[in-house]
Order: sequence, then structure tokens, then C-alpha cells
Amino acid sequence: MALSQRYRVLAPVALMGAAALVLAGCAEGGAEGDGGGDAKTTVRISGGITGGEADALNESFAQFTEDTGIKVEYTGDKAFEGNIVTKVTGGDAPDIAIVPQPGLLKTLVETGKVLPAPEAVETAVDENWSADWKQYGTFDDTFYAAPMLANLKGYVWYSPKQFAEWGVEVPKTWDEMIALTDKIVETTGGPAWCAGFASDAASGWPGTDWVEDLVLRQSGPEVYDQWVAGEVKFTDPEIKEAFDAVGSILLNPEYVNAGYGDVKSINSTAFGDVAAAVASGDCALTHQASFLSANFLDVQTAEGETPEVAPDGDVYAFLTPGYTEGELQVEGGGEFVAAFSDDESTQQVLEFMASPEFADARVELGGVISANKNADPSLASSEFLQEAMTTLQDETTVFRFDASDLMPSTVGSGSFWKGMVDWIDGKDTETVLSDIQAGYEN
Repeated sequence: MALSQRYRVLAPVALMGAAALVLAGCAEGGAEGDGGGDAKTTVRISGGITGGEADALNESFAQFTEDTGIKVEYTGDKAFEGNIVTKVTGGDAPDIAIVPQPGLLKTLVETGKVLPAPEAVETAVDENWSADWKQYGTFDDTFYAAPMLANLKGYVWYSPKQFAEWGVEVPKTWDEMIALTDKIVETTGGPAWCAGFASDAASGWPGTDWVEDLVLRQSGPEVYDQWVAGEVKFTDPEIKEAFDAVGSILLNPEYVNAGYGDVKSINSTAFGDVAAAVASGDCALTHQASFLSANFLDVQTAEGETPEVAPDGDVYAFLTPGYTEGELQVEGGGEFVAAFSDDESTQQVLEFMASPEFADARVELGGVISANKNADPSLASSEFLQEAMTTLQDETTVFRFDASDLMPSTVGSGSFWKGMVDWIDGKDTETVLSDIQAGYEN
């Protein structure tokens, strides 16, 4: 279906002429006062996506603009998460914000400035996304924000060529992965895993992904949801069990930190640097999200070449296995599209962004995936991303959003991050868990 068939043209251009379209765009300022259903020719979007990804996002609207006459201007801001609430409450909201965390979305909703999603957007989300995704844009039974793009966490990156050389295979259960680790250590005489927690003010977050994976795989989605809601505490047995499982790798000096040093070197290693160690062959295994695939474009193999990301190439990844073969419970992240204007043009942009046409347009430009069930995964820019997108679209996949992104900021991006750093530095598990839980009291 052509976009012009699916979305209304802004104005009868043939009758009104370009001048009328310019007049229709006079209200292109802030979101406040843009309501009332009046159309405008430019819709402003802001978010934390920057650089080449921001350019690709703007390009994703090219056909939509051609078909509707509505220009979309996306502006990326690295400080978006820190200043969007202030802008919204100060009367400087964009027409649309791309929000990377449900917790931040909730904060914006609580300002009273985010508008409930139009009926057409909610219908599109019901058609194109699972109920798991819709719930993250819903607060107090009101649906506000459609999902946009997505990423999968919990991948273990490795070298297929090394696996073939060592005569080992991708593990199907957690226990098989530990046995694989022991085999690699025996074969190479050194640690099998590398990890990096360093990320400036956000240091420690890669460790939270490890723990979240294990809570989901060991205790299941119900306990995971209770943990996110604060009903299961960090000091409860289920969470300690997850820490113990992660610690069997990350706190084991025989297993880490390949290519970098001892256990404590995890805290001084930048989270993205592990890609170089895997590509060079210095590190056999590392745990990181699907977005690590982009980091391999900037590193080299031992032969000085850009690594090929493929099942039989230099690097590839498998999802961290669960305790029972065949179970597929994954965590990930993504963005949500929230509106502060109710004019017709903004509503058309919202509807487009909830469609498979938008997902296809952005995915085809490379480097990203979508959980939109009706988008085409074959358009993804690599076999790895195609597989990741298919996993997200699979109705049998149990998906949960990154837990730390759903927790209060004093915990999710506060005591939890800090606790992971302290844990790697040697603080005992019980004290770390108590310290993290104390974040709820701040």
C-alpha cells in the first residue's frame, strides 16, 4: 500500500498552492498552542539519538513527506534524558519526543503534558506489537506512547572461526555454557571471558544486564515483573541466586578478564572496547546487547581486517541460554513515541511511526531492528540483525524490558549501577544487595 493511500494529504495542494502550505505552517513553534486540530507543515521531534543514526531517522520520513506534504524535523540531543522534563514543564516541549526508557516516559506523563495516543495509533499498536510492548507505553490504563525501535540484550559474542578450531559448539543451556567456558580455559590456558563496565557516569550498567538476564532465566517473567515493581527485593533469595550465577563467571579469576587483566579490570574497561578483544582473538566470549554489532565496524581482526559478523565469520553471537533447552525468555530495550501536540499533522506522523512502513524504512537504512510484527526482517542490514528482529517478532518469545530502566532512577540508574561496580571491586554480595535495595529509600 502506498503511503499516500494510508495517510491523508495535508492539504489539496493543487487548489491551494505552495503559498497556502506555507501559511498552514505558521504555527511551527513550540508544542503548546499547536492544538485544536489545525494542520501545520513541519512536525518537530526530539530525542537522544544522535550522529549517523539521527541522519537515518530523518531520512526515514522522506516518502512520508513526499506523500503528505508534512516535513518532519528530528533533532538529537545527547543530554535529552537529563533536560526533556525541564523543557516540557517550562513550555518548550517538541511536538513529539522519542523516549528511551519507560521510567522517563512515566515521569513525562506525570507532568500532565503528554497526550494520550490517538485511537488510530492505538489500533496500529494492537495490530503491530505484542501486548508486552504496549504495556510499557500504558499508565493507569491509558495508552500514551507507541514503541519505535528495539534492541535485544543478553547476547554472548564469540568467534565462529575459533569455535571451529577448538571443536566446540554454541551451548544450548546455562550448564553447557559453563562447560564450554571450562573447555576454552583448558584449551587456551587463559581466561575465556572479557567484560567492561566503564561508561562514565553510567558505569556499572553492563553488569545490571547480566543480572537481569539471570533473574528472567532462573525465576521467570512473573518474578522478574515483581522485582521491577519492588515486590521482590534485591535482598530476596531469587535475586541473590542471579548474582551468584553471574558471579560464577565475572568474579572467577580463571574466567576473566581476557585481554585486559584481572577481575577488577572489568571496572576500568570501557563497555564497547570488548569488541576489539573478541575481534582480535584475545577474548573468546563477552556478554553484550545486539548494538555491539556496530562496534565491530571500528575494530580489526588479528590479520588487520574489519571482522565479518556472520555465523561462519570472525564474530557472531548467541543469546545467553536458559536452564532448560528451548526456552526463549529475553530482555531488551527500545524507544517510545510520546506526543505533546494534537494537531492533525502530528497525529499523522504518530500514526506513520506506529506502522510497518516506518519500521521498514528505518530498518532498511541499517544498524537497527524493530519489534513491529508486520515489519520485514529481511530488510535488516546483517544476518545477525535479521535473526535478532525475527526473535523479537516471534509470538513465542517472552520479552521483558530492561529492568533497571523500569525501576526508580535512584535504583535503576543509581544504586544498582553503583552496586555492580562495588561488587566487581570486591564488596561481598550480601552487602551489595542491601546497598542496592537502600536506593528505594532515597
